[in-house]
Amino acid sequence: MEHLVEHMRVSFHSVHEPKCGICQKHCRSFESLREHLIGPLPKIECARIFSIRGCSLCLNVFDSSNALRIHRGQCQLSRAAPNLNISLSRLSLQSSSSDYDARMQGPRVVALACKMVGGGSDGSLDLCARVCLIGEDENIIFHAYVRPQIPVTNYRYETTGIRPEHLRDATPLKQVQRRIQDFLCNGEPIWKIRSRGGKARRLVGHGLDHDLECLGIEYPAFMMRDTANYPPLMKTSKLSNSLKYLTQAYLGYDIQTGIQDPYEDCVAAMRLYIRMRSQAHPRDYSSGSGEAQNRNNFPSWRQRELERMTPDQLLELSGSDYYCWCLDS
Repeated sequence: MEHLVEHMRVSFHSVHEPKCGICQKHCRSFESLREHLIGPLPKIECARIFSIRGCSLCLNVFDSSNALRIHRGQCQLSRAAPNLNISLSRLSLQSSSSDYDARMQGPRVVALACKMVGGGSDGSLDLCARVCLIGEDENIIFHAYVRPQIPVTNYRYETTGIRPEHLRDATPLKQVQRRIQDFLCNGEPIWKIRSRGGKARRLVGHGLDHDLECLGIEYPAFMMRDTANYPPLMKTSKLSNSLKYLTQAYLGYDIQTGIQDPYEDCVAAMRLYIRMRSQAHPRDYSSGSGEAQNRNNFPSWRQRELERMTPDQLLELSGSDYYCWCLDS
């Protein structure tokens, strides 16, 4: 038991972690759980049962193959319709300031994605040239081509689809900054924004730090939900997965197969966020908040008491070292 207590002290296992529905093993990430179930060296009995009654997207195990078949119709999502995207983009670009002001009372959670062109002598400097914001309903809130503040030396057309004419009359970067910042803060000064009970919006995306840096926007980290650095969605090596991989592995369809659209990236990030937020965890803030007190639940002065506890009792004491998105619901 001494070794188990020490393991719990440093591992931060909690009820918010991905868990095998067969043997109940706790895993640090969904990638670790995936390897446990269907990886190169899976646990044999778990892999056998999972092959019959398990969903390869959400990694849940069901009571019967019939229940699994019904579930797959809901779990497998389809790619966002490009024609709808184009029409909504045009509406957004042509909308008046009064329409935009009306949206200020809109969704509490929004997703953002950018597409970058290249600047600098070798074209390697990322410059935001296109930006998109959507709500949970996947409708576009704001979309614009962005005119960078320095010359573009590489339009990266093969992936961005952006040509010089798209940026000739594009919205200046400063104006885009102001509109997005105002929309996110929703009337609250940035220094007054709080994680709960305020008016500011949660921001979802993939690689948000980079996108916001290129836009020149500051936003509190506790209001961001980034699929690139959310521990359950990261690799077992604790490196980020690409949005392309996450979408294929957890939503069941492909993105970024040619010219990339920021709307499609927004939709993928939002769907991943909603799927993670909808995890059936106990709504226990103390064990899923990732706050510092979780790290003090196994003090050395309680060692003898802790060694007499069962694994389940130790798990009740333990808390995660990251904020679980299920607490947003």
